[in-house]
Amino acid sequence: MNYIFYFLIVVSIVAGAVNGKLDDVVNAILTGAELSVKVAFSLIGIMAFWLGIMKIAEKCGLVAFIAKLLKPISKRLFNELPEDSPAIADVAMSFSANALGLANAATPIGIKAMKEMQEENIDKSSASNSMCTFLAMSTAGFQLIPATVIAILIGIGYKNPTEIIAPTLLVTTIAFVSAVIIAKIFQQFWAPQKAINTSTSETRGED
Repeated sequence: MNYIFYFLIVVSIVAGAVNGKLDDVVNAILTGAELSVKVAFSLIGIMAFWLGIMKIAEKCGLVAFIAKLLKPISKRLFNELPEDSPAIADVAMSFSANALGLANAATPIGIKAMKEMQEENIDKSSASNSMCTFLAMSTAGFQLIPATVIAILIGIGYKNPTEIIAPTLLVTTIAFVSAVIIAKIFQQFWAPQKAINTSTSETRGED
């Protein structure tokens, strides 16, 4: 990415110099830098607020409650994991953070969930079906309240930042459902790991 951005900057400066628009290019760079600082500061408040809400939810047991609430769904989506797996709670917490539009908060939680899934993964050299399903869910990024996007719109002075909620909810819902369905369809082409290990053991026993 560094090379790409460097290339874009160099091309912009050269094109501006060739067309006699170098002053416009420099002004655009300075204006963009100033705007990025304003947006970054506008994100601090709302990110701190929602991260605090997530921490309170974790401490008061709300995350555990959500995990129990999602348990019937989790059993079907992550049927390779034990019912008492700590990864289930982390998946619920990551899902909650994504739903609130806190991708930055969901990332470390998702990494923790992946590590716990890897510990229970039979084949350490490849991702399990549960890991692939969770990755698809996280990539789709279902958002109930796009808090980060709203904060950015507020930072740039948009008059009605909340109007992004409805289209974001529609698009991310379709993406989320599609990602889960596609992940489950592709899982049908590979036998479960337990079955593979069982058949391998039986083969070795016959030998």
